[in-house]
Amino acid sequence: MKILVIGSGGREHAIIWAIKRSARTTEVFCANGNGGIAEIAECVDISPTDIGALSDFAFEKEIDLTFVGGENSLALGIVDDFERKGLRVIGASQKAARLESSKAFAKDFMARHDIPTAAYRVAGSSEEAIEYLHEGVFGDEGSPVVVKADGLAAGKGVVVANDRAEAVSAIESMVSGELIDARAADTIVLEECLVGNEVSVLMFADGEHFALMPATRDHKRIGEGDTGANTGGMGTITDPNLLSKEQTATIIDKIIKPTIEGAKAEDYPFKGILFLGLMMTESGPRVLEYNVRFGDPETQAILVNLETDFIDICESIENGKLDKLLIEWKEGSSACVILAAENYPKSPKSGDIIKGIETASRREDTVVFHAGTELNENGRFITSGGRVLAVTATASRLSNALHRAYKAVNDISWDGMQFRRDIGRTSGIK
Repeated sequence: MKILVIGSGGREHAIIWAIKRSARTTEVFCANGNGGIAEIAECVDISPTDIGALSDFAFEKEIDLTFVGGENSLALGIVDDFERKGLRVIGASQKAARLESSKAFAKDFMARHDIPTAAYRVAGSSEEAIEYLHEGVFGDEGSPVVVKADGLAAGKGVVVANDRAEAVSAIESMVSGELIDARAADTIVLEECLVGNEVSVLMFADGEHFALMPATRDHKRIGEGDTGANTGGMGTITDPNLLSKEQTATIIDKIIKPTIEGAKAEDYPFKGILFLGLMMTESGPRVLEYNVRFGDPETQAILVNLETDFIDICESIENGKLDKLLIEWKEGSSACVILAAENYPKSPKSGDIIKGIETASRREDTVVFHAGTELNENGRFITSGGRVLAVTATASRLSNALHRAYKAVNDISWDGMQFRRDIGRTSGIK
C-alpha cells in the first residue's frame, strides 16, 4: 500500500516508523516531514494546511491511505475534503475536531453529556474574563485558576495561574499575542484548578467502537520539578500502573462511552484518534482536555509498544470494525525524553549541528525520533525547531526504560541542548 502521512514532527516520525513495520506497506510519503523522516519516507514539500494540494498529490500518486497527524489539518477539514473526493483517510471530521479546536465547544459538549470536568466560564473578551476573576467566580485573589485560549495554540494556550494577578497577566499575554497567536484567544475559558495526578488516555475510535492504548503521563513544563513555562511536552512515560483496573473502568463508563455516544448523537461520529487529558482527583477522573489526534510526545512512547499491524488498525477504523480486531501491546513500560533547542519554548535557536544520533540509536530497545531536524549542505543533522529529538526506550520496568532512554540522551549533544532529567522520576512507579 502507498501511504501518505500529514505532518512534520516527532509524532509523524513515530507514525511512519509504525507504518513501515507493516508488511503491507510499499511506499510512504510525508507532507512535509523533517530530516529524520526523510531517512524512512519520501518527504513532499506541501504544507499540512494546504488541503487542495494534498488531495491533488494523493490522486497523482494513487495513495491508498492517508493518515493525518496534526490538529490544524483536521480543524481545517482535511478529512471531509478527502472523503468527498473519494480518498481514504484516517482522522476526525471537521465537526468532531471542534472538541480540540474550541475549548469552549468542548466544555459545553461535556456539560451537555454529563461528562465530569472542571467548573468553567466562557468569556467573549479579555475584559469579560477579568471581570469574572474580580467577581470571585473562582475564589479570592489568592486562589489558583486555569486560563485557556479557546483556539489552537500548539500546546501553549493553557496557563495554570497561582493567583488572580497571574491569571490577569496570562489573559493579557494571550490577547496581546505575546504568548500565543492572539486569534486563538478571541474567546477565553476560565476553569477551576483541579488537584491530583494527570494521566492521558488515548484510543482508536471508529465512530461507535474504541480500543484503548497504554495510559501515558506527560511532563509539560520546561523545568525540572514541573517548573517554568508550559511546552508542547518535554517527555512522557507509559506504564500499566498509571491506572488501576477500577479507574480504567470508571473512565470508560463516565467519560469514554458518553463522549463516543454524544458525538454520534450530535451527528459527528468520532473516527480516528481520541486523546483524553485527565486529572485523577479524589472525587474521580475529570477531563482536562480533548485532543482529536495522537499527542506529541505521547505517540512516540505509545507506538514503540504496539505489536499489531498499524495498517490493520487503520482499516478497522475506516470500516467500523475495531471491535473485530485484537490489538496487542508489548508488556512493560516505555519512556520518552525530549531534547529541545536553546531558548525553547520562547524563541528556539536553529542551525546547530547535532552529534551522536547514530550512537544513541544503536542502543538496546531504543529509538530516536526526529521532531525538529533537517540536513545541512554537508549532510549533517542540524536543529530546526523547538523540540528537536524524542529519545524513546522500552523495558519490562519503568526504571529500566528510563535508564535506557537517558543513556541514549547522554550520547547526543549540540550547543545549547536542554532536557529534563526527571522524566518519570516522580511517578511513584518503579
